[in-house]
Amino acid sequence: MEGVLPATAAHFARAIIMPNLVPPVVTRADAIAYRTRINGFLPRGADFTPLMTLYLTEATDPDDVAAAYQEDIAAAVKLYPAGATTNSESGVRDIAKVYPVLEKMAEIGMPLCVHGEVTDSHVDIFDREAMFIEWVLDPLRRHIPELKIVMEHVTTKDGVDYVKGSDGNLAGSLTTHHLIINRNAILVGGIRPHYYCLPVAKRETHRLALRAAAVSGDARFFLGTDSAPHADPLKECACGCAGIFTAPNTLSCLAHVFEQEGALEKLEAFTSLNGPAFYGLPANDAKIALVKRETPVEYPAKIDTGAGPVTVFDPMFPLYWEVET
Repeated sequence: MEGVLPATAAHFARAIIMPNLVPPVVTRADAIAYRTRINGFLPRGADFTPLMTLYLTEATDPDDVAAAYQEDIAAAVKLYPAGATTNSESGVRDIAKVYPVLEKMAEIGMPLCVHGEVTDSHVDIFDREAMFIEWVLDPLRRHIPELKIVMEHVTTKDGVDYVKGSDGNLAGSLTTHHLIINRNAILVGGIRPHYYCLPVAKRETHRLALRAAAVSGDARFFLGTDSAPHADPLKECACGCAGIFTAPNTLSCLAHVFEQEGALEKLEAFTSLNGPAFYGLPANDAKIALVKRETPVEYPAKIDTGAGPVTVFDPMFPLYWEVET
């Protein structure tokens, strides 16, 4: 944390903090303790607010969740289907068992963030998002239509189309790396573990659908980097961790993408306005400026941490946009 936190705090005034630690951040007390740890590692003078989330389990107490939200301790609850991603073994196996928690959240206006994949062994990994929409998300929204849901890190045209066809209670976050890579980046020319994440990158048709959604100006789509730092020894091994660390160069990558799409004027809403509006938060007062340089901007390939080096996302093209300091 000490090694990677400055990369986020340098360019972002807030971040939704994922709760899939070991052990997970399940209760109000867990969130307070984790927030305290984060604040303790912030660089001196950093203007950064961690927005905590609670890890949904089948034993989660609805009243504890409500207290955490009403006391501004937790901004949302995160649903991980059990086994879907890193440290998700304590997640939900039967969505019906957490309906009491979700009904309480709908009552108080607390958002639910979902990792939108099923984990059934017979479902192809590239189809898990589409099946989650059909088997879990759509029935849930029909059962509790008042619940605010963020379908996090959407990776498919199916997900984009589902969000576009929804009412105001559903939004979709899009990652930096899913706008740039498709599954070829992971597999062509040898297995490249630093492009492996969950949900896994999909076909090019899906990547193009994500880009179109990001630059569309539709307020239901906004940035969710899902920046996930894993030390290199845990990525470069026989069973490597899923996750891509994009915090240091996300804004440069996004400026490149939006410029390519002729939509630079829509970048601010995507990164800074749509998300807070959905979460019921004010936009940040402070601003940053992106400047286009004449020569490529150099970012470190790795960041050294106490757990070992962490590789920074390589978009595979030169970056000319830089956050002005």
